[in-house]
Amino acid sequence: MEAKITKLLSKLPDLEEALGNPEVFQDQKRYRALTQEHAYLSELKSVWEKMVKSNKQIEDNQEMLADEANAELKEVLEEDTRNLRSLVEKLQVDLENLLVPPDPNDHRNTIVELRAGTGGDEAALFVGDCVRMYKLYADSKGWRYELLSCTPSEMGGFKEYVMVLSGQNVYRFLHYEGGTHRVQRVPETEAQGRVHTSAMTVAILLEPDEDTEVVIDEKDLRVDTYRSSGAGGQHVNTTDSAVRLTHNPTGIVVYCQEERSQHKNKEKAMRLLKAKIVEAEQRKKQEEIASNRSQQVGSGDRSERIRTYNFPQNRITDHRINLTRYNLDRVMEGDLDEITLALVTHFHQEKLKL
Repeated sequence: MEAKITKLLSKLPDLEEALGNPEVFQDQKRYRALTQEHAYLSELKSVWEKMVKSNKQIEDNQEMLADEANAELKEVLEEDTRNLRSLVEKLQVDLENLLVPPDPNDHRNTIVELRAGTGGDEAALFVGDCVRMYKLYADSKGWRYELLSCTPSEMGGFKEYVMVLSGQNVYRFLHYEGGTHRVQRVPETEAQGRVHTSAMTVAILLEPDEDTEVVIDEKDLRVDTYRSSGAGGQHVNTTDSAVRLTHNPTGIVVYCQEERSQHKNKEKAMRLLKAKIVEAEQRKKQEEIASNRSQQVGSGDRSERIRTYNFPQNRITDHRINLTRYNLDRVMEGDLDEITLALVTHFHQEKLKL
């Protein structure tokens, strides 16, 4: 690992020299690529230096412990050593994940689409809980999020919720959230305290950027407008501002009613439609050449049951990597790093085996 890190960090001086060249600003695409690589290597350097420093402190503590007779001071040194070892374990995991090669899509805007599945009102409530979970995770990462579309449920939560998240490494960490998420808990309406099982699906889509050309012919598009409505059918406003777009060649339907302006709703719906068209085209290409296993690794198929949230046991299990933790309360507060980092590393290792 040390040799690999040293080799990577040797690129930093050349990168810094390139970024200091005024001519690089004239090519914005190259400038973005250089700044992203610089940020990645700077983070790698910071974590590596912390790990080297912590290991050196552990060695120093061990030497002092061997010569120390004062019981009180020995206890302090032992406590400090335990804390340092815990820190080194965490830094080791961070390094392993940083050594997974960056992907050009890592920092791309990512659309997260959550939809209630089996379980009726309880599934919709779970969607609401997971929307909150992902927003708290985004806050911890310094990401931004924007609502594209949602359908509230009468009992609370959402039948469907679509948002776009943006920030550093947003797609890298959310890439493998796609699939069926199952929840086991006692609903508030359950009088006899029985545990119910319900589910929701998550789809992860890349929002097309300026380098991705998505051509939509207006004659292939059906545009319907209608009045926005909330849970229970109550009207949000009295104008036909909500927009539903149907792309006839693919049959893809999207809608947006969050804005008061019909123009803004159409603009947001078009963003979602473009992302879904790109995803459909990519899936079609993969299916055509997916006779080998490499096309299936990390596909994030939304029909696959990927995770179970068991509230009575405070347990969360990701079935793809057999990871079980008893900290569901913390996960629902946005503490998702342990799971997302483990998934990034696992699927990278799987691809290396092919």
